[in-house]
Amino acid sequence: MSTYLLVHGAWHSGQCWVRVVQALASAGHRISTPTLTGYGDRRHLLGPQVGLDTHVEDIVTLLLEEDLTEVILVGHSYAGLVISAVANQVPDRIAHLVYLDAMVPEDGETAVDVLPVTQALIDLALQSDSGWRVPPLPELPPPAGLFGVNDPTDIAWLHTMLSDQPVRCLQQPVRLDNPAVHAIPRTHIHCTARTPQSPDRRPVPTTQPNGTPAQIWELPTGHDCMITMPLELTELLLKLS
Repeated sequence: MSTYLLVHGAWHSGQCWVRVVQALASAGHRISTPTLTGYGDRRHLLGPQVGLDTHVEDIVTLLLEEDLTEVILVGHSYAGLVISAVANQVPDRIAHLVYLDAMVPEDGETAVDVLPVTQALIDLALQSDSGWRVPPLPELPPPAGLFGVNDPTDIAWLHTMLSDQPVRCLQQPVRLDNPAVHAIPRTHIHCTARTPQSPDRRPVPTTQPNGTPAQIWELPTGHDCMITMPLELTELLLKLS
């Protein structure tokens, strides 16, 4: 039995993983899908003080309180920053890092460094009435849809779990100053159904930080692959168990 800890991206909640959870659980594995502070059923905790450090603390606390070890830590989108920083703090508890269509930072980088288009979201938030709220990206006509989701029923369901993101999440840097973090193997899963609105993805280096060849898998779907291709995503994740 393996332990999978699945971390959702910006605006989403842990509920987005439900279809993947069902498939992984049927294979006998342990799965945790926490909702980060300020999202979903924790949206009442949303405030300008919530940042990347808050979300890193959410996951580190979960790992320690539940004494989770040999964890396959999966981060979707923005959560690529989160899982990187978590691994830096508790590398002894992480067996594998999975970047699921995710931001992959270097030491000291913010979301803007990894994905420059993020600066536009920060500017809009700072200029808004709140001064810190980043609303979810809007639904667009197919094939872009809502985070790559185009089925009307799925879009309606996705809308129920979306909430604003605090701008501080995009401004705080990731620290990767623990040499032990570089020994953790990585897998990158890319969603390849891109649209003209899709930002450019930073190329994955051919060699991982631990010296082994990069492992890159692809899914022919939009960004929210846990909703559009949950079984195919599960099949890939099971290869790591």
